[in-house]
Parts: sequence; C-alpha cells; structure tokens
Amino acid sequence: MDKITFFERFEADILSGVKTITIRDEAESHFKPGSEVDVATFEDNRHFCRIKIKSVEPISFANLNERHALQENMTLTQLRQVITDIYPGITHFFVISFVVI
Repeated sequence: MDKITFFERFEADILSGVKTITIRDEAESHFKPGSEVDVATFEDNRHFCRIKIKSVEPISFANLNERHALQENMTLTQLRQVITDIYPGITHFFVISFVVI
C-alpha cells in the first residue's frame, strides 16, 4: 500500500481541503492517478487521512506560479522558499494533485 508523508504544519490545510497539491522530487513521482494513498506526518509517521491521486505532472521550479501557490494555500514567495528549503539545488519537480477521501 502506498503512503506519503507531509510535515505536520500542513495537516490542517490538507484535512480542510485548502491544500490540494504537493510538489515533490523525482523520488516521489511514482504515484499513479486514481490510486488511493495513506497520509502520515513526516515527523512521527502518524496516519491522519487517505487521499486519491488526481494527477502527477512534471514542472520546473521556474514554472511554479500563483495557481500552484493557491493550491498549496500559501503565497508564491512562501511556496518557492518552502521548496528551496526542502529540496536545495533541485530544479525539476512533480506536482501531485489530490483529494482527501
């Protein structure tokens, strides 16, 4: 069974439906549209929901835009900073769109 983790600080946004995408590196690009995935916190691996993957699309850091930021429930500046902090030096990512089930 597939599982994905998120930092605890994103849990409320995911559960409320305001965070509908996650941007990941190639190591987490294996998720398939239509699959159902368990979701846990990164910090302590605590399960908190399940999501259904809607799409997985490649994107470069330079092409991140306001729409992505809105789907992440943050500003574009915040999104770029978070991505840079988590994935220093990486420029190619995957946008994983999901819905809580």
